Amino acid sequence: MAYLQSMPKSETIKLREKHIGAACQLFFRSSPLKIVRGIAQFMYDEQGERYLDCINNVAHVGHCHPHVVEAGRNQMSLISTNNRYLHDELVILAERIVKTLPEPLSVCFFVNSGSEANDLAMRLAKVHTNKKDVITLDHAYHGHLTSMIDVSPYKLNLPGGPEKPDWVHVAPVPDTYRGKYICPQDSCSEEELGHLYAEDVRNLCDTATKQHGGVCAFIAESLQSCGGQIIPPHGYMQKVYEHVRQAGGVCIADEVQVGFGRVGTHMWAFETQDVVPDIVTMGKPMGNGHPVAAVVTTPEIAKSFADTGVEYFNTYGGNPVSCAIANAVLDVIEDEHLMERADRVGNHLLERCADLKLKHRLVGDVRGRGLFVGVELVTDRGARTPATAEAKHIVNRMREEKILISRDGPDANVLKFKPPMVFTIKDADRLVDTLDRVLGELDAELPVTSIKLEVSVTPLTNMEANNDLVISSLKPAVKSII
Repeated sequence: MAYLQSMPKSETIKLREKHIGAACQLFFRSSPLKIVRGIAQFMYDEQGERYLDCINNVAHVGHCHPHVVEAGRNQMSLISTNNRYLHDELVILAERIVKTLPEPLSVCFFVNSGSEANDLAMRLAKVHTNKKDVITLDHAYHGHLTSMIDVSPYKLNLPGGPEKPDWVHVAPVPDTYRGKYICPQDSCSEEELGHLYAEDVRNLCDTATKQHGGVCAFIAESLQSCGGQIIPPHGYMQKVYEHVRQAGGVCIADEVQVGFGRVGTHMWAFETQDVVPDIVTMGKPMGNGHPVAAVVTTPEIAKSFADTGVEYFNTYGGNPVSCAIANAVLDVIEDEHLMERADRVGNHLLERCADLKLKHRLVGDVRGRGLFVGVELVTDRGARTPATAEAKHIVNRMREEKILISRDGPDANVLKFKPPMVFTIKDADRLVDTLDRVLGELDAELPVTSIKLEVSVTPLTNMEANNDLVISSLKPAVKSII
């Protein structure tokens, strides 16, 4: 191991290019980082340079947290085997997770990754409903397994992506800034936007019911991450869950990226929307870098699965080492009050980022909850034109300043901040102060543009007429309520 880490970076790159598939891409491809160590919210390269990590939601309680490392080391020195044997770590972890969830979510299945968790969730839904049609959100990503690529427009929409299966129905992502329905100058309420977006899901439910007798499942991240840090409008999930259940389907909340207290006010992001899913999936932060994930569902759905008579066995799912590590992560979240920190530091970060919108024309929107924050960049606030090239430049400039951020969304113009939960006010200030300076560099290069809105009124649907709303077009891809 010491030899590998002392290998010249050029040799590491050479061996990677020779033996690792080209589809496995690097950050900063033209000049990749070689990271050899991590402590709390910092990562170090082979030269000892320290980087502030603002994107690693896997190292949830901080890189290499001593308590988590020790728990894994201790259990590994005793036994690591499968869950066909009784072991306390497994049942203790299950009980602790269930206590954080609303009833009737109380039956756990342990797996190794978020992709596996979502795959199993879909399997549970299909067995329980005896239906196949699935509704997903545009730009969603639910994992790398073939079954999950099928319901992940984030991958399906790519030029080389696979064809969408007929049983998959894609609803518009409830993006209130650049989505299908938007609300310029606060001319309508969040509830109205939520209702409009939910109506699109209702229409898909009706289609699936007419064609195949109903819906199997609706799957969505509680807060969409890869799609651009999207915060659904108030009331959206409640309406969607109603429509899906009326069509015979179950509701799956993907908490793989946003769970375990990241939103600050709640342990699970779906709780911020006043809904109770039928199935919850969790992964990434659960093991702080160790591969462990879970599916939690209701006794009724778990019984349907058991009644098939087909055993579910996962060689590594629920092994004692993984469960000991996950229990240690829960210890740290509780003992170090990391949910409260996410709330406090996240609110400070959001406020500081909102100030950037007042100073820099590139900043079109700032949104988030807790330590899940997105800053959307646009070259024209009127047309809301995505500033893709500028976002790429900023990510690279921040790396030069020893701060690691990323960008995402369908146009790769949303700066994403989802740091380890040990992130501090001081870290947030350093992040925003540096971003402020980098944005200032770009301000000098931006031409002054006038905002012109071309509005063409489209026919009202019954629902729109009943709510005195008019749908108008800012540009082909963006519609607004005025």
